[in-house]
Amino acid sequence: MAKPVTNAHYQLLPGLSGNSWRDLNRHEDVYRFTPVQPLPFVNRQREGRILRQLRPSQLAPRPKGYQSGRLTVEWIKGEPLAEERFTAQNPELLQLIIRLHQQPLFGYRLPLWSLLQRYWQLCRQHHPRWLRELKRLQRLGEPRPLRLVPLHMDLHPGNIIQSDRGLRLIDWEYSADGDIALELATLCLQNADHSEAWIEAYANSFALESTHLRSQVKRWRPWLLLLQASWFQLRAEQTQCAAMTKHAAESWRYLLLS
Repeated sequence: MAKPVTNAHYQLLPGLSGNSWRDLNRHEDVYRFTPVQPLPFVNRQREGRILRQLRPSQLAPRPKGYQSGRLTVEWIKGEPLAEERFTAQNPELLQLIIRLHQQPLFGYRLPLWSLLQRYWQLCRQHHPRWLRELKRLQRLGEPRPLRLVPLHMDLHPGNIIQSDRGLRLIDWEYSADGDIALELATLCLQNADHSEAWIEAYANSFALESTHLRSQVKRWRPWLLLLQASWFQLRAEQTQCAAMTKHAAESWRYLLLS
């Protein structure tokens, strides 16, 4: 099903992938399109199944149907979480993440190594450090999970909506089952100044040893850095967008310094 064009009837929603549209004639509908250009792991049918599984939890938008590559979900009224409230000291946010990780497993493991390989295959330009880092991670192997839980894998203020029912999560296209420390590592990576607070909060909430959790987060860090740089590299090539190209260059530079 073709994407709509931006006009009086459709609104392109914020997001780096650029595949979500709001129907302004049907204010309660959001259309999640399958990307025209390949984005590894994005599958709207799987996303819809996960959202159906999450319906009793009210953590996520209600799915309304899937047709020809388009997933329709409910529009959640509210505002994105303020940047200053995206901290481990926010009890409502912490409770939201705890509830997510207490849900039954989705039944789809996150194939992180396969994802990294696929990004390498799809990109035309390869940073000099890329192949060496891929081979290094292959030798290391993925860390063995401390605890297998459902993951969102794109937690940031823009994907957390303050609604009249409390905080809710949107944009589940990368959600899957994985190590609880992997989700924590994503939080620490983007919220570095509060990483110790996140680790202690997780350790207390899930009865995990903070030293073990801290070590596991450290093990996942290079995997996430390469995943981030690979994603921006692919999107920069697909969109030819100056902002994406800048993000890619910054991600590779950050990986080199780590």
